[in-house]
Amino acid sequence: MAKSKFEYVRLFEADDRCLPNTWIVVRVDGKGFHKFSTEHEYEKPNDIKALSLMNRAATSVMEEFKDVCLAYGQSDEYSFVFRKETQAYSRRSAKLSTNVCSLFTSAFVYYWNEYFPTSKPHYPPVFDGRTVLYPSNQNIRDYLSWRQADCHINNLYNTTFWTLILKGGLTPAEAESKLKGTLSGDKNEILFSQFGINYNTEPEMLRKGTVLVRRKIPVALPNGGTREKSQIVQEHVDIIGDEFWNTNTHLLTVT
Repeated sequence: MAKSKFEYVRLFEADDRCLPNTWIVVRVDGKGFHKFSTEHEYEKPNDIKALSLMNRAATSVMEEFKDVCLAYGQSDEYSFVFRKETQAYSRRSAKLSTNVCSLFTSAFVYYWNEYFPTSKPHYPPVFDGRTVLYPSNQNIRDYLSWRQADCHINNLYNTTFWTLILKGGLTPAEAESKLKGTLSGDKNEILFSQFGINYNTEPEMLRKGTVLVRRKIPVALPNGGTREKSQIVQEHVDIIGDEFWNTNTHLLTVT
C-alpha cells in the first residue's frame, strides 16, 4: 500500500488493547433517560414495553458479537461480558465499546415501533459506553452481583415512590420526604400495609433484571429427529447466589 508523508500522524493514536486473560465488560448506559422516559410517557414506575425494547437491543448485540457469553440489563443500562480469551477487534477498548454502544443504540431505534407502534422517538436516544476489565471469575461475578443489587435497591425505591404518588395522592416532594432514611423493610411495609402490595410478587424482570445467555436448545429436524443449536435465552433469575453459576458452568470456562 502506498504511503504518504502524512502517515506519521498515526503515531499519535494510543494503543488501548485490553490486558490479556481478563474478562471484558462493555456497559452501555442511557444518557438523560429520566427526561427521555418522561417525554415519551413511559409508564411509572416501570414500563414493560421499554424494558422489552432494551432486551431486544441487547439481543441484537449478542447476535453480532459471538464472544459475548452473557449480558445483564436493568433500567436503562446493559452490561455485555466478553469471554476472557476473546480477540474481537484485537481487544482494543475503544473499538469494543464504540461498536457495542453504536449497535445497541441503532437497534433500540430500529425496533422502537415493535414496542411503541403508535409513536416514534421525539429525538434521538443517546447511550454512553465504557470498557472495564475484571481479572478473576470472582471479580466478574461480584460485578454482576453489584448490578443486580443495584436493580433491587432502585426498583424497590421507585415502586414505593410512585405508588405513594399514583395511589397515595402524594406529591413527588412529599413522597421523597416520606422515604428519606427508610430501609428496604420500611418500604416493603409501606407497600403492603398501605396498598396491599407484596413486593416479592412483583414481576421478576422488575426485581431481578434480565439475563441473556447462550444455551444449546434441542431443535426439531425435518426427518423427525432433533439437534442442539446455540440460542440466546432470556431469564429473570438471581445471579448473586451460586445456583445460576452451578447450572451454567460453561460461562466461566475458558474455551
